[in-house]
Amino acid sequence: MKYRIVWILMVLSATTVTYAQTQEEIIQQQLQEREQAKKAETSQILDLGVDLMEDGEYEEANEKFKTVLKSSKVVPTNLTFYFGKNSFFLGKYKQSIDWLNKYLELKGTEGRYYQECIELLDMANKAFLALREDDRKNAQEVLSISYDIDCGPSGKVVCPVCAGNTVIIEQGPFGNSYRTCPYSDEHGQLSCEEYNLLLKGQLKPKL
Repeated sequence: MKYRIVWILMVLSATTVTYAQTQEEIIQQQLQEREQAKKAETSQILDLGVDLMEDGEYEEANEKFKTVLKSSKVVPTNLTFYFGKNSFFLGKYKQSIDWLNKYLELKGTEGRYYQECIELLDMANKAFLALREDDRKNAQEVLSISYDIDCGPSGKVVCPVCAGNTVIIEQGPFGNSYRTCPYSDEHGQLSCEEYNLLLKGQLKPKL
């Protein structure tokens, strides 16, 4: 009788553990499905924003892009270009410069929109310099410093401090001086986490 009770308790315990594991797996699956659905919805909104921008509906496109910014934990890499481009057409030149530069930092010369980005950046810089000081101060800008940026599949970004050279070159009256970059690794790169911390001024020097 005693052994039978022990056996029953063991069976009940195993059943309880199995049930708990099954419930946890169900919850995890539901969370993954919700996350995938949210990503799909975000992607659709982003695509709609791009279509609106290409049709010249810049204000409407701006609202779609801002919706993606608000709903994304990490900003999609291509949005840095789209938002920068659309900002230029809205006359938000500082905002445009900021986001276009982020695209170049993330994608470099290999980016799909590299050439167009360079041309837009040149026009945005010229337009920004032509603005009156009052217009610059009164502009309502959405800057990338407020968001975490997706660095792409590699998870690495060329360090913007040393431009990937691992050393910082400083010009002085007696020639150039060189010092090791306090942020990048031995290849002149930053991890995505380090890059986002650097943008916010929160990355601590390694040296």
